Order: sequence, then C-alpha cells, then structure tokens
Amino acid sequence: MKQFFFRLFTVLVLAIACTLLIQQRNWLWLCIVIPSFLVSIGWFYRLYTFNTRKIAFLLDAIENDDPAVRFYEHASPSDSTMVNVMLNRIACILYNVKQETAQREKYYELIMDFVETGIVVLNSKGSVYQKNKEAMNLLGLDVLTHVKQLSRISDELMTALEKAVPGDKLQIQFNTERGTVHLALRVSGIRIKDEELRIIALSDINRELDEREIDSWIRLTRVLTHEIMNSLTPVTSLSETLLALPGAENEEMKQGLETIHTTGKGLINFVMSYRKLTRLPAPEPSLFYVLPFLERMIKLAQHQHPCPNITFSILEAREDLIVFADENLIAQVVTNLLKNAIQAIGTAPDGRITIKAYCDQQESIRIEIANNGPAIPPDAAEQIFVPFFTTKDEGSGIGLSLSKQIMRLSGGTLTLLPYKEKGQDTIFVLVFN
Repeated sequence: MKQFFFRLFTVLVLAIACTLLIQQRNWLWLCIVIPSFLVSIGWFYRLYTFNTRKIAFLLDAIENDDPAVRFYEHASPSDSTMVNVMLNRIACILYNVKQETAQREKYYELIMDFVETGIVVLNSKGSVYQKNKEAMNLLGLDVLTHVKQLSRISDELMTALEKAVPGDKLQIQFNTERGTVHLALRVSGIRIKDEELRIIALSDINRELDEREIDSWIRLTRVLTHEIMNSLTPVTSLSETLLALPGAENEEMKQGLETIHTTGKGLINFVMSYRKLTRLPAPEPSLFYVLPFLERMIKLAQHQHPCPNITFSILEAREDLIVFADENLIAQVVTNLLKNAIQAIGTAPDGRITIKAYCDQQESIRIEIANNGPAIPPDAAEQIFVPFFTTKDEGSGIGLSLSKQIMRLSGGTLTLLPYKEKGQDTIFVLVFN
C-alpha cells in the first residue's frame, strides 16, 4: 500500500508540475517534466496490471480446479510478498469452500440414491438437472440428459413430464420389456440461481399395490387358518376318541365317525399347506452360480415329472453369472415354474421349455422361463399371483403366490410378461436387484 500511494503521489505531483509549467510557458522544463510524468504513469499502471494479472491467473486456476497454484511468498519488493500471501490465503479459502460444496453435493446424491422413490429434476428447457438410481431403474434407462429421450419409452410419458407444473399429481402407464409399468408422478418446484426447476417424484404403483396386497393376504390367511384349526382340531380329536370307546361297534356310527375323522384330518392338512404363505423362513443369502443351478433344476423337474415330449434348453447363461440369494428358496420358485410349464404343455407334441439368464442394463440378474404351452387368458393373467386363485382343476392356488412372496423377501420380483403377438411363449421373469 505504501508503494501504491507513493506512486500515486508521484503521478499527481508531476501532473500538477506540468500544469503549472504550461501556464508559465516554461517549455524547457516542460520538456523535462513531461517524460517523467509519462514514466510515472507507466510505473503506476505496471503495478496495477501486475497484481491484476495475478488475480486473473488465480481465478482461472480455481475455475479449472487446479489446486496446485501458489504465489511465491518471499518476493522482492516486500509489497509483492504481502500481495502473494493474501492471494494464497484467498485461494486456500476458495478451494476449501469448493471442496466442501462438492462433498455436500456428493452426500446429497448418495442420500437420493438410497431413496426408494425415483427423483428427476428438470429445468425450464427440459434438461435433466439431477436424477437418482431409482428413477433410472423405473424408466429402464442408462442415460437421461433431456426429457426428449423419454420418447424411446413412451410419448405420453415424455409429454407429461414436459407439461408438468408444480402441484400436479399424475398417473402414467406404458409398456417395457419388463412388462406394463404404472407410475405415479408428483411435481414440485424450486428456484435456484435465478432458474426455475421442477422436482418430479416417480413411484411404481404396481410394486406398492403388490406389497400391500401380499401383506393383506398374509394377514387374512393367518386369521382364517387360525380359526379353522381351532375349530377342526377338537372335532378330529373328539371323533378319534369316540371311535375308541366301547359301543362304537355300530357300523353306521363307526362309518360316520371315521368319515368325520378322515375329513377333519384332510382339512387340517389342507389348511397347513396354506400356512406356508405366512411361515416362510427368513432368507439366508449366499453367492451361487446360475448355470449349474439351472441345470440341476431341469434334471430335478424331469425326474419328478417325466415328460419325453418336452425339450428343455438353456439358451443364454454365462458360466460366471452369480446371484446373491437364498439358493434353497429360489430353488422352490424355479421348481414350481418348471412344474407349471410342464403341466401347461401336457401331452402336446414338440413341447419346449427354454431358460435365459443374463445381466441387464440396470445390472440386475434376470432369469426368464418360457414355455410354448397354451396362452394364459388375459383375465387369468391379472390374477395369476393372487393366493388361492388357480386355473387347474386340482390346483391349490398357492404355488405362484408363494413364489412371488419368496422373490419379494429376496429383494427381487417375479412377473409374467404380457403377450404381444399370437403364438408367443408364456414367459415368467425372475429379477434379482
């Protein structure tokens, strides 16, 4: 600051001297003073530009994320040292602020990725300002930078997000390779840095309804089995006791008691089978290879249900494909699906059951089990996973609902792909997230 004021004082003194010499018409001294005045102006300007260049250089370094920029703190003259020290302090403060801001943004991104609701933030031009993993999973995309890219999924979805305004609550339905997706959209707004942003929350209606439906069926089944068992057990026990008493030799009485006892035992066994829905063990996940697992499941199904008219094949399954789940519980699911496929084909010639296992774009493991049996009617397909619903004459309606619950407990899903064209295979898909 001393050098700054000294140079400023020199410029002012020489400027005043030039003015006085011009008034006195002293041209000789004026010729001497004017060059000194110009030199002092250059001297002053050089000091100004020198420090300005330092500041500009510092700002460029911060903008380009270059934390290695440092100014020499032992320069000569001493005023340069002071300026350099102050610039280094400013650089340190700005770098710390920038680093803290980046860490805070990363922290918020991690929180968003753990939220089970999809979140997409759009600006007024439709560009994606932010999104989380759940949103990408729901939309089935790897890259989303602009709302126009949603046209690859559904034009209706793209239009809805383009026209959505804060306060809107919408429901959108569209078809993907995973089946029909029902999304609920909620829109809110926020203003950041003079820019209007729309925050769109996406929720999978199907998943929420499935979880609530399964929970409702579990509670209902527990109540029914409890009440039925409380009523049947005394009847069965009493009929068995009466059969052992003297005087039960009467043929009609004996047949009646035996009928009551046999029917009661049969109903108890029937009710006990439904208790499986509410008594599933907690999964004990471990890593296992998919290909040898599927090969074992096929051999087991062929042994339990001989079917020389059906050809089994694994079309796609890498040897290094691994799933982290409870192998015993998943074996129940696959065994049930293979049994259903065998029963669907029946004795029809040229039966075919094919299995695919692969890792999709969302890094989820998918196992597809397809058969060329008769198509499932659309009205039955909507209720195929409802407990006690069955299309078989001797079916219990528990297999698929039990399989769906096992997949849910394993953190995955079990779905039936919709038919797109006549003659298409019936395909059940297991997804391990």
